[in-house]
Amino acid sequence: MSVLSPVPFMRSPGPRGRRHTLPASEFRSLSPEDAVSVFEIEREGEQSLVLSLAFISVSGECPLHLDEVRHFLTLCPELSLGWFEEGRLVAFIIGSLWDQERLTTDALTLHKPHGTTVHIHVLAVHRTFRQQGKGSILMWRYLQYLRCLPYVRRAVLMCEDFLVPFYQKSGFKVHGPSDITVGPLTFIEMFYPVRGHAFMRRNSGC
Repeated sequence: MSVLSPVPFMRSPGPRGRRHTLPASEFRSLSPEDAVSVFEIEREGEQSLVLSLAFISVSGECPLHLDEVRHFLTLCPELSLGWFEEGRLVAFIIGSLWDQERLTTDALTLHKPHGTTVHIHVLAVHRTFRQQGKGSILMWRYLQYLRCLPYVRRAVLMCEDFLVPFYQKSGFKVHGPSDITVGPLTFIEMFYPVRGHAFMRRNSGC
């Protein structure tokens, strides 16, 4: 499987040839060792910006519990992406593979290794880093990365109504109401045609 390489921010030479380093920032796939940091961001509750499966905003529940985070980061770490600043996780996406046209309740906990659809379980930003556009930037980088995976045909997610415009700005299209409900919560299923960007993949250096 491909693993994302760290992408540091640019560094500027300082006076007299010395190099002044900006705060280190990198993007990389997550590992099971990152699970606790992931869960700490999730359990911040309403103070955390959770953009996919946004149970927190209404019910106070985490989209993924700690054992589920470890589960996906063990089975398919290459389908996750974390944004780290000075070694601290500030935002992340966790995904897994799915093998059906629409999401079912099984998709919430299963990883289908032979699937061609990436199910994005959660996109979250630490409360300290909200309102900085990090969610949009991270999603853009994630979708760029998916284009480099030859087995991925599309990405799907389910979200609450108020998040639909956010994902539409990232290129997602509405598929319709999700068949999945959580208590009184209902969701909209959205998809992104990764395979529809073959030309961009050929010219992306993948």
